[in-house]
Amino acid sequence: MTTQITTIEAVRLTLTKMQPEFSKALPAQIPSERFIRTVMTAVQIDPKLVSADRGTLLSACMRAAQDGLIPDGREAALVAYGDRVQYMPMITGILKKLRQSGLLMSISANVVYERDQFDYELGDEERIQHKPFIGDRGRPIAVYAIARTTEGGMYREVMSFGEIESIRNRSRAGGKGPWVTDWAEMARKTVIRRLAKRMPSSADLDSVFAADNDHYEIAPQPPAMPVAEATPQPRTSRLKASLAQRVSRAPRAQEAITVAAGPSKEVSDAGAPEDPYPE
Repeated sequence: MTTQITTIEAVRLTLTKMQPEFSKALPAQIPSERFIRTVMTAVQIDPKLVSADRGTLLSACMRAAQDGLIPDGREAALVAYGDRVQYMPMITGILKKLRQSGLLMSISANVVYERDQFDYELGDEERIQHKPFIGDRGRPIAVYAIARTTEGGMYREVMSFGEIESIRNRSRAGGKGPWVTDWAEMARKTVIRRLAKRMPSSADLDSVFAADNDHYEIAPQPPAMPVAEATPQPRTSRLKASLAQRVSRAPRAQEAITVAAGPSKEVSDAGAPEDPYPE
């Protein structure tokens, strides 16, 4: 116990010495004293942050400060992977940055449960209708987000439970932390991240999204085959391949979807492994 207290006090002393740097990085509305108190609370709650490499902890705190997010578990969180610490933007922090960007009039995200009434229609006139059930809503089956830009554009995104779990399984924190204690919040963040890929963006948002991407295992791209080693194909083969590709890219008919009781059974289309939030 004595060693633990001494270590925590050492962290407090180091953070206090860094207060001028935090003040320069933080936006004016966030006092550096408040930021340091929040970090100390996180450190005291999670002993893994104390035993991790001190440099990675301080680096994670500085990166959160530069993005203007407080690691209070709502705007952002400090997560330990072995002896390293990284900061993770949370749903409240991402919504905060989206609203501060000045690009949106409104944005919301919600979880759909099996006893809710939920209609989702694509086509010329897209729409989402959701009537939550009062009482025990059952298991989650989908998540959706809706955003309206200042220019009048409307964006919608719907993800099934299976798609959310596919993203979770690629997260290094998928079996612990917020994914375990706050699944709904992480699911809402996931669908907003997917939606944000199609919306106007800014440098501040890109920085926050890059910090979130750091928590996902991204497989390296296989090396490209040298052109000289490629086997030439007959003209008829290339024509067939081109026609097949056009057919595969043709839009499929879309129908109105009414979610019935029971969890979604559709297979997740997670996209290429290099993108944790594919469109």
